[in-house]
Amino acid sequence: MFRDDLLRGKRILVTGGGTGLGRAMGTRFLTLGAELAICGRRVAVLEEAAEAMRAETGGTVTTHRLDIRDAAAVEETIAEIWQDGPLDALVNNAAGNFIARTEDLSPRGFDAIANIVLHGTFYVTNACGKRWIAEGRKASVLSIIVTWVRTGSPYVVPSAMSKAGVAAMTRSLAVEWGPKGIRLNAVAPGPFPTEGASQRLSPKPGLDRPIEQLNPMGRVGDRSELANLAAFLLADDCAYINGEVIAIDGGQWLNNAGSFGHLAALTDEDWVEIRGRIKAAESADKARRR
Repeated sequence: MFRDDLLRGKRILVTGGGTGLGRAMGTRFLTLGAELAICGRRVAVLEEAAEAMRAETGGTVTTHRLDIRDAAAVEETIAEIWQDGPLDALVNNAAGNFIARTEDLSPRGFDAIANIVLHGTFYVTNACGKRWIAEGRKASVLSIIVTWVRTGSPYVVPSAMSKAGVAAMTRSLAVEWGPKGIRLNAVAPGPFPTEGASQRLSPKPGLDRPIEQLNPMGRVGDRSELANLAAFLLADDCAYINGEVIAIDGGQWLNNAGSFGHLAALTDEDWVEIRGRIKAAESADKARRR
């Protein structure tokens, strides 16, 4: 079903496209004929990813340093990308998350997630959307969210709230922008392990429950499965799919609401240790960016 020219002629921007799921999706788009733009905060990571993707696929990849929390920077970067020609699709993949008791969250901690996931996703979507509308272009937006938008989830309240907002944006703009030829959909992945997520969602050994207890299929997802679904939803062959939130989690969300309810058993001492581990991971991440 994925013929080699499925996405030929399309220019696609993937936010957070230098690592993890964003990189996997971008690589798949290239193999299907698309031209790719990736953005993120770490230039070295973007350049390394772009070089590897070009070597693997022979495709065209451009990199753009961008902190999507900055609305002015988003506008500037999208204008820069447009100078080489309009985009045909946007994948809102950039995100952030960490586990915490909600009573321990500071406003700064809440904003650290909401400013990326909710505000940043809107900034990029609107910057692209208003250009597509002005030019009368058909286009597609795909946002990567979570299954918790259906159930909520304890201990990741900023993410659950922000991702629910992105789901609402997807459904709202599917109706508002659909008549203009712009369709919006979202994918809600289950467990697809990445290094960054693991450091913040399972910073202490033993926090994860065995996947066999959580997932009806008894396994985690393969990145290629998510990448194929993303390509499917961006393809013109599926242009009648609009306003949908599609889970790709092996049925896990049907088996348990959210993914972190079991953390209720942790002690105060456990949470102190967890906060320390998350801060250490964040400090290491900042050091790598310098």
